[in-house]
Amino acid sequence: MIKKIVEKLHLDPPKTLVLGFALIIFLGALLLTLPIATVDGLGLNWLDALFTATSATCVTGLVVVDTGTTFTVFGQMVILSLIQIGGLGFMTFATFFALIMRKKISLRERLILQESLNQISMEGVVRLAKMILIFTALAEFIGGTLLSIRFAFDFPLSTAIYFGFFHAISNFNNAGFDLMGEFSSLTAYVEDPLVNLVVCLLIITGGIGFIVVSELYDYRNTRRLSLHTKVVLSTTGILIVAGTALIFILEYTNPKTLQPLSTMGKVLSSFFQSVTARTAGSNTLNIGDMYQSSLFLIIILMFIGASPGSTGGGLKTTTFATLVGAVLAQIKGKEDVIFFRQRIMPHMVYKSLTLIMIAQFIVLVMTMILSVTETGARFEMILFEVTSAFATTGLSMGLTPSLTPIGKILIVITMFTGRVGPLTIAFALAQRKQKEYFRYPKGKITIG
Repeated sequence: MIKKIVEKLHLDPPKTLVLGFALIIFLGALLLTLPIATVDGLGLNWLDALFTATSATCVTGLVVVDTGTTFTVFGQMVILSLIQIGGLGFMTFATFFALIMRKKISLRERLILQESLNQISMEGVVRLAKMILIFTALAEFIGGTLLSIRFAFDFPLSTAIYFGFFHAISNFNNAGFDLMGEFSSLTAYVEDPLVNLVVCLLIITGGIGFIVVSELYDYRNTRRLSLHTKVVLSTTGILIVAGTALIFILEYTNPKTLQPLSTMGKVLSSFFQSVTARTAGSNTLNIGDMYQSSLFLIIILMFIGASPGSTGGGLKTTTFATLVGAVLAQIKGKEDVIFFRQRIMPHMVYKSLTLIMIAQFIVLVMTMILSVTETGARFEMILFEVTSAFATTGLSMGLTPSLTPIGKILIVITMFTGRVGPLTIAFALAQRKQKEYFRYPKGKITIG
């Protein structure tokens, strides 16, 4: 259906992505309003259905109703389907079905797939789409099996299997939806090594990007990694380690979070919160009970987000690394940004600066408006919720369920913009460069 609409309207790839996501959200919301979708047999009201469908499709995880107790199996499967489609991209699934039916992938479809997968060129996009589907199925199967085994000690076998695979798919796609009930997420498993490590590995593998995963898989043959992969892995590692250490230090004496836990529990909890803040949304600690210093750290981690071409959102690790590199180069008096003995082109630095300015503008404007509409909420709660929505993280201090109708609409817009906006703008800027046949004379202004 999306393909026919695109061909009829002659939309370019960025507009196709926006329209595609919007249509999927609309269809998902429509299904969630059906009586069969909720336990009470009434279906969700349209606004809550739209909010839930947007959160699932944009793999955010913010919820206005509890997923485990509000929805029937049908409703939960609708949400899970939206998470899977939203995480991998609808064009990846369209390519998969086209290959099954042995249809040729057209040039227009390759262009849209290129945009969807965050690729610079069309070369190898179909092969990458195949690899994404295979790797996703394998990762979710292994993760789901391990979680099912663990949950079997607490639930009947059928429930344990269902819970195991639901949470594996949700966390691999960095969505953060859970079925534990009462908005509790995975707090019951705060000191469980298996649940903590499996979920964290799913979040990390889904968040580093499929380009990186593909290169790591081929490394045994190629014995080389691209600059992109090196930057993603090093930045991700630094952020996770630094986040873990800081949360451990800041929350060590908090009687509501780390203090009651064992030493192993403190380390696992700090590690989990550091990983999940990078756009995943699951939590093993009650986020609202954390100190303000820790919450501010999590806001920073959420804003940076995952990596390009992944199931996660946020500013992206490569954008953050490029900006840090530019600052360090300026401080050292160097003209070029150097990573691993390779020079970053100036237009990439400009693009990174553009992205962070757009992201900051959206977060600040939405926070300001919500400060007016949500008069009973504290400022840090509003900033936390907006950042979580824009970065498609899903962590919450508890504000989302009590949002006003206007607040819900604003968060919906923020989630949608965070999922497709910055990515689409970045590629639109990259693909629509116009050659200039003259240059203006140099001018000087005072900086700093």
